[in-house]
Amino acid sequence: MAARSALREAHRLVVKVGTAVVTTGDSELAAGRVANLVDGIAAERKAGREVVLVTSGAVGMGMRLLGLRRRPRSLGLRQACAAVGQSHLMAAYAEAFAKQGLVAAQVLLTQEDLGDRDRALCVRTTLMRLLELGAMPVLNENDSVSIRELVEYRRIRGADPAQPVFGDNDGLAARVAVALDADLLVLLTNVEGLFSANPEVDAKAKRIPVLGSVAGGALCAASGTSSGGTGGMASKLEAARLATADGTSVIVANGFDAGVLAKILAGEDVGTLIPTSDRRRARLRFIAVASKRFGVLVANDGALRALENGKASLLPVGVIAVEGSFDRGDVVEIHDCSGRVRGRGVVNYDADACRKLAGRQSDDIDAILGYRGYDALVTRDNLVMGTT
Repeated sequence: MAARSALREAHRLVVKVGTAVVTTGDSELAAGRVANLVDGIAAERKAGREVVLVTSGAVGMGMRLLGLRRRPRSLGLRQACAAVGQSHLMAAYAEAFAKQGLVAAQVLLTQEDLGDRDRALCVRTTLMRLLELGAMPVLNENDSVSIRELVEYRRIRGADPAQPVFGDNDGLAARVAVALDADLLVLLTNVEGLFSANPEVDAKAKRIPVLGSVAGGALCAASGTSSGGTGGMASKLEAARLATADGTSVIVANGFDAGVLAKILAGEDVGTLIPTSDRRRARLRFIAVASKRFGVLVANDGALRALENGKASLLPVGVIAVEGSFDRGDVVEIHDCSGRVRGRGVVNYDADACRKLAGRQSDDIDAILGYRGYDALVTRDNLVMGTT
């Protein structure tokens, strides 16, 4: 119950929806389910949460538009289907989000974009800026130029089971969640969650409400793929293993349930929750060892004493200088007046805003910037002191 209750505090979410949810059995767009999904996401955005959507379905829609009845195994044909289907899929999302007052922003990625540290940081910066602007990021793997999903599609069906099994955007969504330091990754599929056995062949199979860890036994028990897609439960468990290792909890749930997202974030017993072992430690480890820092906040002695006592955030009034160019969500160093590094943190405002706010009271943020996202430039839970 404690793990479920903690989901109520989730602020940044990555929601991945599978092909079986967004399309029908004949690859038509499942307009009703897409509308329900968009309504649920829009409600969470209005409640103050940050949500990024990762969607499948482009290949399936392309198949229908091109008159193909079977999912192609040929790389070129799958890429052609993706090229045709992606624009129609995005148009459907753009229209649905527009009805909720949200501007949809298409972002097409490959797994390699998030496997490279510098490219992953660029993706993070883009997504953070879109969220800051109030846009709704809608992501999909760029199947028209990527061969990875086809490789996984073949391997899921029998080749090399020792290798990670990512498919149907599951691995992409996990890497996006890690890059964004998301609190929760929601994998929406056409089943109620992870079961003790395959419920299609075992009437005694029971849903597992909470899975403590993604161990080998769970991976061996998970088999099969989703209808119309390349991802199955094994793919989702591999994605969960990646995400939870870096501090993001994961839940696998039924995307056919119109109110599933609200239920998850209310702490209700739906789907299978795979909680991270130590959210704070994973996040702080990333901050402490991030390979690239983008700027510096020079803090006065009083602010440094408060930070090192472990009870304070870095407020604008405690900053006397700002160096470098950085965006909201980047890692910056905290320096003292002599230039010595005293800590690192994830900054809540970009460099220009920090320069305007330096030395000012938090109550002045609205008047200075015209908006107020946070009272602190770096909040306590995104700060590591004592780094060198």
